[in-house]
Amino acid sequence: MRGFIDRKVEIMATSRIDMRIDEAIKALGEKAAALTGRRSLTEYVTRLIEEDATRVIREHEAITLENNVFDRFMAACEAAEAPNAKLRAAREFAEQQGIQ
Repeated sequence: MRGFIDRKVEIMATSRIDMRIDEAIKALGEKAAALTGRRSLTEYVTRLIEEDATRVIREHEAITLENNVFDRFMAACEAAEAPNAKLRAAREFAEQQGIQ
């Protein structure tokens, strides 16, 4: 069945990606797929996308700070004054532009 991933969970493939790649790269992918026990290049590429996309998203959606840096950040936030008129106007402008 298409879309069978290494975790032994069946995923029904409902979308398609069409792409052209160099024959040498395709051959590398096919060899790697065979060596890692994947049943096809599609299964191999699907797994690579899943693993890499998950890592990239995690890296871009989270910020990790050392404790002392976090403490300094929190102290700066607590010491900050209320937003002035220019900052409030900038926020309003951003909201009107759909920027969040």
